[in-house]
Amino acid sequence: MTDSGNVIGVIFDMDGTLTDSHDAHYESWKSTMEAHEIAYGPTDFIRDFGRRNPEIIEENWTRAGREKPDAESSELIADEKEAAFRKIITADFPAMPGARTMMRRLDEHGFRLAIGSSAPRENIELCNRELDIEDCLDAVVCGCDVTRGKPEPDGFLLAADRLGCRPEDCIVVEDAAAGIEAAHRAGMPAIGIVSTGHDAKDLASAERVIHDLKELTPELLSGLVKEHNQ
Repeated sequence: MTDSGNVIGVIFDMDGTLTDSHDAHYESWKSTMEAHEIAYGPTDFIRDFGRRNPEIIEENWTRAGREKPDAESSELIADEKEAAFRKIITADFPAMPGARTMMRRLDEHGFRLAIGSSAPRENIELCNRELDIEDCLDAVVCGCDVTRGKPEPDGFLLAADRLGCRPEDCIVVEDAAAGIEAAHRAGMPAIGIVSTGHDAKDLASAERVIHDLKELTPELLSGLVKEHNQ
């Protein structure tokens, strides 16, 4: 709790934070692009990382000299990609080490926990089941719940509202600079976690950078929220 007795909300991104899904996203984008006869490699994925699916599809169709798909076609292509992604992670689920234990520890200490991700709801529900954290969560916000993605703060503000917490009593755990910026725009401190595809310098704007979820202790979270509100 905060000094004023308010419950602290902790909002987690999913990809790269609770799941090490970097490679699965690359492989699913690559296979989807190739199915539509568009070349796609690691450089393209780095450029596209963290962007919303419609933007990625429009960008790559344009770069290939193709007419950009209409909204309905773009949605179908995105569905292909996400189905491929779910197939990959179902076969070999890429949980971040310590994710389940950490979530249960925070739940036991009375934190309110939420997922705030731009991923489709189906992906988040699958990951929550595989991580066995469904009973720990007080709220879930997915990409379809907001019209503006990160770095806009909409998703995190909605998560705080669903948690019943003031934004200033929430803290965000993220693996990407856009997510950290979104947290700050929402008036929340952020913790950056180093994961595949991101290193510490990418997360320099966060209040704290960690390399392992074991570092995410109740004391650290409470202390950072307290500092933020001073």
